[in-house]
Amino acid sequence: MESVTENNLYERDESFRDSIATITKEGKRAWIYPKKPNGKLYNYRTLVCYIFLAIFFLLPWIKINGHPFMMLNVIERKFVLMGIAFFPQDFFLFVLAMITFVVFIALFTALFGRLWCGWACPQTVFMEMIFRKIEYWIEGDYMQQKALNAQAPNPQKSLKKLAKHSIFFFISFIISNTFLAYIIGIDEWKQIALANPSEHTGGLIAILLFTGVFYGVYARFREQVCLVVCPYGRLQGVLLDPNSVVIGYDYGRGEPRGKLHKGAERTNGDCIDCHQCVSVCPTGIDIRNGTQLECINCTACIDACNSIMDKINKPHGLIRYTSENAIRNKEKFKVTPRIIGYSIVLFVLLSTLITLLAMRSDVETTILRTPGMLYQKQGADSISNLYNIQLVNKTFEEIPVTVKAYGQHGTIKWIGNGITKIDEQGIADGEFFFIMPKNEISKTKTKIKFEIWSNGKMIDKTETNFLAPNN
Repeated sequence: MESVTENNLYERDESFRDSIATITKEGKRAWIYPKKPNGKLYNYRTLVCYIFLAIFFLLPWIKINGHPFMMLNVIERKFVLMGIAFFPQDFFLFVLAMITFVVFIALFTALFGRLWCGWACPQTVFMEMIFRKIEYWIEGDYMQQKALNAQAPNPQKSLKKLAKHSIFFFISFIISNTFLAYIIGIDEWKQIALANPSEHTGGLIAILLFTGVFYGVYARFREQVCLVVCPYGRLQGVLLDPNSVVIGYDYGRGEPRGKLHKGAERTNGDCIDCHQCVSVCPTGIDIRNGTQLECINCTACIDACNSIMDKINKPHGLIRYTSENAIRNKEKFKVTPRIIGYSIVLFVLLSTLITLLAMRSDVETTILRTPGMLYQKQGADSISNLYNIQLVNKTFEEIPVTVKAYGQHGTIKWIGNGITKIDEQGIADGEFFFIMPKNEISKTKTKIKFEIWSNGKMIDKTETNFLAPNN
């Protein structure tokens, strides 16, 4: 490939973008054997990933006042976050939270590129910090793995493969059960786990299917998740700009490349073309070609290059976290109008979301006139409307309630026993007549307000219409 310099940056051979490292010229899968990474950044990343793993596996066990810290029960449409229950009636909050998250991702990527992918993405964390480490432990480093796979079937190879894939399947089973605990809650999960499997055949089949999916991803599909499935990498083209922080190769310092010859005066750049940055890449790319779809910002190439720089007495940073403008124009990071715009939108969305969460009531009230009913005459001097009422308790406690009309001289007459309490996480339905004196009615359609009181405190209110005949 033509050497990359400042003058011919946009004239270099871009043919490497016509294919990806994991596909051969014949269109077959090219298996990636990344060299075992090591270095300062890898150690930092390992620590961060282990913290995320601890959070992932421990979070279902954490409770607040006896209730799950987090539960995402999509089956029954019940969600718990930080011990607070959310119901389908709170769906607008979920939508707002998702929009906020998307804007945050856009802002984060505009600033820091795919930092999420390399440091916190579950796919990367599980693959690099669990499954890959087990593979190195059983089969050895990349050259040993290549040699093992090239061997004809033999007892030693079969034993290693059986051990590796058995452990892979077992860990996948643990991951699947952890996800199940997030969905149904740790208490119900324990009941299922300790019960006879024949009592939960459907659940067992589902767990085994998900275990098979996880096993297939980490044993075989691997980096293809990032290259083919994940949409985040493909969004880079519209989210990144020349000021975004990415892992970049300083071509101004490294080019022209050339092997290191002992005793000879060096006239080339600092890159000695050792290919160590390519050997450690888990997606098989050459970062010296520039920012690419496959790069997940895992920093393995930075550590590999820095170790080589130490050996040839050159400063670190030939490959580093930087931006295209910083390399090309020697500019420092600067805040762009796009970043300012994203930040303002994100601030507005976050403020709105926090405000709505703070104003969220423990009870969701819906009062509607009964369909098909207009009004009823109650004696000679009163008019009534029939209403359906539904109260949703969003807490883990039983709530005593009283329904009152606000600002209206009217009377509530329940059909049946009425609603006096709502069970924890329950829904209470009822019907009542609201009766108003004729002398209080001046229009055919009057706005009326109802309040829900509990223990001497108003906890929710709603508004509806009252219909009356023309005077």
